Amino acid sequence: MLLTRALTAVAGAGVVGGAALTAYAATEARAYTLRRVEVPLLPRGQRPLRVLHLSDIHLTPGQRRKQEWLSSLVTLRPDLVVNTGDNLAHRDSVAPLIDALGGLLDVPGVFVLGSNDYFEARMRNPVRYLLPDDGRRHTDVPELPWRELRSTFSDAGWCDLTNVRAELAVGETRFAFAGVDDPHLSYDRLDLISGRAAPDADVRLGVAHAPYLRVLDQFAADGYDAILAGHTHGGQACLPGGRALTTNCDLEPARARGLHRHPADSRPGDPGSSWLHVSAGIGTNPYIRLRLACRPEATLLTLIARD
Repeated sequence: MLLTRALTAVAGAGVVGGAALTAYAATEARAYTLRRVEVPLLPRGQRPLRVLHLSDIHLTPGQRRKQEWLSSLVTLRPDLVVNTGDNLAHRDSVAPLIDALGGLLDVPGVFVLGSNDYFEARMRNPVRYLLPDDGRRHTDVPELPWRELRSTFSDAGWCDLTNVRAELAVGETRFAFAGVDDPHLSYDRLDLISGRAAPDADVRLGVAHAPYLRVLDQFAADGYDAILAGHTHGGQACLPGGRALTTNCDLEPARARGLHRHPADSRPGDPGSSWLHVSAGIGTNPYIRLRLACRPEATLLTLIARD
């Protein structure tokens, strides 16, 4: 009898603890955060330049708090916006997304799409994210209005970097970009963008949704100064201190979010190496709106002069 009561008490405590942890994770998933990072990329003598990195918004029409927070980012007055995909989580999300971005669409910008711009999200067992990637992709579901999203961004003046190279002047700074379609779906065409990055550009940026190593290796080898990506959600459910357990790609968890080098053991100035910024993103799967030790984020990257 005493043993039964003890086991019942332990089970009850586990249920209460689990409920409390879930409630905390649900709250954290709505604790939108702005990160600020400096990156030494500019030639000497150029003024600092603000780049707003947005990723993994995963918007549904009913997410009012998220939309209001997105709308507030225009007050940062960025000089450039880089959107690394997974904007949508519902077929009716394009209009509220455009409303939320508001004046940011008047700022020079570039973008690529992610798998959740192309296809509806499905309810999945969260444990599967911790298992090795079996290579299966859920493309047997209805498409989302990605064509409308892409044309709306392009009509606003943002540059579509889907498997192309492009150049853009932002104030006195000349950017050279290379972008790929979503590597998670194997839509990337590295053969279309490979080759030495424009040597006469002030800053050379590679852009992708998912930071698969084959893409990062190509950008770094081609001489891009920095690479921007998302997709990982920073691990989404992390250990205390933000240590990620998974990235949902072949990037190691230690670089699941934030500013790093690629290759990981390289240093600034090494041939064939780049800065790598991975955004932990703003949203989640719409069916599992939980984050743990990994708040949703956008990042204001301030580009400063190289040493």
